[in-house]
Amino acid sequence: MPSGLAGRPRRRARGLAHGLVEDLGDKIRGQVLRPGDKLPTESEIMQAYGVSRTVVREALSKLQAAGLVETHHGIGTFVLEPRQSGVFRLDAGEVAASIDVLAVLELRISLETEAAGLASTRRTEEQLRAMRTALDDFEANVAQAGDTVAPDFRFHLEIARATGNQYFADIMSHLGTTIIPRTRIQAISNQTRSAEYLSRVNREHEEIYAAIARHDPESARAAMRIHLTNSRERLRVAREASARAAEQTQAAKADTSAPGSAG
Repeated sequence: MPSGLAGRPRRRARGLAHGLVEDLGDKIRGQVLRPGDKLPTESEIMQAYGVSRTVVREALSKLQAAGLVETHHGIGTFVLEPRQSGVFRLDAGEVAASIDVLAVLELRISLETEAAGLASTRRTEEQLRAMRTALDDFEANVAQAGDTVAPDFRFHLEIARATGNQYFADIMSHLGTTIIPRTRIQAISNQTRSAEYLSRVNREHEEIYAAIARHDPESARAAMRIHLTNSRERLRVAREASARAAEQTQAAKADTSAPGSAG
């Protein structure tokens, strides 16, 4: 492990992941970690900073979104050359706070529908294998009640990369895992943990993958559009349910605080 990595993330209001992002980001910008350097494994970072695997994965995703690192599945995460300019740049710690997933899903329907079509005609066998690995990881984590967000995002990012147009991947990398709806709506946490819900999501992924694998752009576009439209609808329903629950809670509090309500 690089000696410059030792330390613990600053504990701020936005949590351990944000502190880890700041600490690693400072080391990258300060050239303690240089372009091309391979970061330690998740387990090594967990040990060095005393945080959970979930915190490490969230932090790495935000660093990737900020364009500071890039992960190569099965190889590791590497520090990137600093970009001098770019349209899609936000502070990594601000991404989750600033994003409206419903609005982004509307963008994704247009963006990723076309990306799926392009990927089906341009993808390499290596890229197809990377998509397959992401889906296999997703399925394995469903069975083990593990993290499904990272492989979900990786699947979509691999499709963007397979377009051969770097801007598709740049946009996806910038947004990071916060574009996955279930990371944003706590009210549906019980639903999103269920194997049934996640299996339904993965079936939609498999339809996209199958179309890309057989070089079928129209089917790939249709499958991606269906998947993201379904995601938008699931999120809309969850938000409405959350709003109703909040109203009921407020009404119950009002009833109990009213004069004479204590009986």
